[in-house]
Order: sequence, then C-alpha cells, then structure tokens
Amino acid sequence: MDPGWPGVDFKLGLLKAFLLSPRPFFKGYTEDRQPKAAMAWLPGSLVFWTMLTLIYLIAPGCPVEVKVPIEPLSKPAGEAVELTCSYHTSVGENFALKWSFVQPGNPISSDETILYFTNNELYLTGPQAKRVTLLQNPPTEGIATLRLTDIQSSDTGTYLCQVNNPPDFHSNGLGLVNLTVLVPPTKPTCGQSGQVSVGGGAALSCSSSGGAPRPVYTWVRLGSAPTPAPGSMVQDEISGRLILTNLSLSSSGVYRCVAANQLGSAFCELTLAVADPSKGRVAGAVIGVLLGLLFLVVGVFCLLKFQKQRSKKPKEMYGGNDLREDAKAPGVYDSPLERGHSDVGLLERSPSASTVTTTKSKLPMVV
Repeated sequence: MDPGWPGVDFKLGLLKAFLLSPRPFFKGYTEDRQPKAAMAWLPGSLVFWTMLTLIYLIAPGCPVEVKVPIEPLSKPAGEAVELTCSYHTSVGENFALKWSFVQPGNPISSDETILYFTNNELYLTGPQAKRVTLLQNPPTEGIATLRLTDIQSSDTGTYLCQVNNPPDFHSNGLGLVNLTVLVPPTKPTCGQSGQVSVGGGAALSCSSSGGAPRPVYTWVRLGSAPTPAPGSMVQDEISGRLILTNLSLSSSGVYRCVAANQLGSAFCELTLAVADPSKGRVAGAVIGVLLGLLFLVVGVFCLLKFQKQRSKKPKEMYGGNDLREDAKAPGVYDSPLERGHSDVGLLERSPSASTVTTTKSKLPMVV
C-alpha cells in the first residue's frame, strides 16, 4: 500500500474526526447583539470541512500516475537495456500491469502485448518472451521496469507501460518509452548515371541497406587529381547522391562513398571514366575509311579471280559446212526395221554402199 495516496479508509477516518470534533455553541449575546462563543478553540471553517469530506466521499478513486524517461533510449545491438517505469497508486486486488510494443511508424492502437501481470501472476507473450523480465517481480511496490536482453534491430520502436488499478480510473495510467537499437551500416552499393563525357554531367549514387541510426554518406575522390571547381561537385549526405557537372578529362578517377553512424562505417568505390566526343568522331572516321578500303580490296580480288577462271575455260569450234557421218539427206527416212532397232544402234551397212529409198521409186539405188 502506498501511503502517499489516501484511500477509502482514510476518507472514513476523516469523516469520523469531523463528526467527533468539538463544536461551537452559543450562550447569550454581547452588547452589540453578537453571539458569545462558549469555546475558544474551533477546528476550522465548517464549510471547508464539509466540502472536503464530501469530495473524498463522492470521489470513487485516485488518479494513477505513471512515470517514464522523457528522453529516448539508444543501445547497441546485442546488449541489454532497462525500460524504466514507475507508478503511484494504492495497489489493490484489481491491480494489473501490461507492457506492449509498437513498431516504428505504426499507431499506438496497433500495440502488441509483451507481458502482463494480474491476479499475482506474470504472463509472457509475443516473440520477445524469452528475452524480457521484470526488474521487480511481483511489480507491486511502485516499480514496473522492464529488462530486455540481446536487443536486435527489430526491437526498435515504442514501448507502452500501462497500469490499471480500479477504482483508480482518473488517468490513462500510461507511459511511453522510445528505444532505438544502434546497428553499424552495412556495405553500401555505388552506381552512376548520366552523360559521362566532356562538358556533360553525371550522378553517383550510394545506398546502405542497414544501419541505425540512418547512416550519413560522404563522397571523396581518391588519388592526387586536382580539386574540382566550386559548384561542379555537390553531394547530399542524406540521400547519398553526388552530382558532377561540367565534366572534364581530369574528372576521371576513383570515387569512394563512406556510410557512417555512431557505431561504425562502411564504404564502396566507383571508377568514373570521362570520354572525349571529338576523339570518338576521329576514331569513327578512321574506322570507316579502313572498312571502305577493305571492301574495295575484296572486290578487286574477286574480280581478278573471276577473269582468271574464265580465261582457262576451253572453247568448242564447229565448222558451218562440216557433215556428220550419221547425217541423212533431206527426204530420206529410216526403214521400219531400222526404227525398231533404234535402241540397239546403227544398222550394219555395207562398207561400199548404202541403201536409200526415195519417194519417187522404191527400187534400191546404189550410190
């Protein structure tokens, strides 16, 4: 029982003291017609004591006061943290304590219960059940501090300490504790975009997937290259972007991005090569001329080879007045016997004569 806050017993005692306290009574009047007090001592104004007694009797309970740290807490990952919470109330049979958790960016109404204490029993729930304990168990002496071990990045968020003690209903009995688990940055990823040529511009990007608090990004150029002109190199430490304008050949080199927070740093590197468009045009013209000459040489070679092969091909000469041995005179036809044996070959003829048949005479004629 907390003696700092009056309960029902105190209210009844106050009423009893008021009823049993000496009362003024009057005996006669003074010369100016004022009542004479029969007592010299009066405990106080009758109206004051009456109002005070009525307030304490009518009021059903006292407000519950919960106190938590105002400043947010931060601890490195892997360590233990104590979420301080204390309360002021007269603990009774209906006393209950609850701790819950809200992820970053979510409303308070979406809280998830971690543990609760009621009817002198402690219940652990949720994924953090194996890593949470109460600093004082049972938490009936005004201390409800929660201890969380082996903290992880997923433990970052808002923790709610809520005390409920009917009939003390006159406040929400709620305290909020913000916790940030510190994690070093992971190795960032570098990239580039834009027209990386003389006179153009480029944007270099840098991003780390992990790290709490959020890393700060810094770009530096390695080597002994001259410092860029003011305004030609602008970087954003929050987004990790580096903007390069009015590029020159001297802008080429190795650029390093460093992501850092309270627990450490990590970096990535990128090689920027600035091209000269004029050199590219000259190289293109030279390549075009060489390709033209190559095609010309190939064409001439093919033409010469064709002419050489044509000159080696033999020519067949036929005389206009030459007669073939198997030629027949006009009007002379093969005999039926010869036509029937055409597939065998020419008929055997006498070496000294040939038999012909004319349309005018069917007699054989010796030539």
